[in-house]
Amino acid sequence: MPTYEYRCTKCGHDFETFQRFDDPPVTECPNCGAPVQKVFSSVGVVFKGSGFYSTDNHKSTKPPKPAKDAKKDPAPAKEPKKTTPAPAPSTE
Repeated sequence: MPTYEYRCTKCGHDFETFQRFDDPPVTECPNCGAPVQKVFSSVGVVFKGSGFYSTDNHKSTKPPKPAKDAKKDPAPAKEPKKTTPAPAPSTE
């Protein structure tokens, strides 16, 4: 069951209560009976594993190993040889 935090608008009393999603919200302070407001706070989220962010704590400083069945890069294509044109035969 979720825990909800409430604060009294009159006396400032903070309290938590366990409620199901379909329960009505608390409207009265248990100390003085004045109206209360639901307090919203940040939630702690933990992403386990690697790959979520580049600043991951689990990120290794070693370069990644290639996969076992990964194909090796083919040899770079050779550039065709540049040939100089033969001199034209003289017509003397």
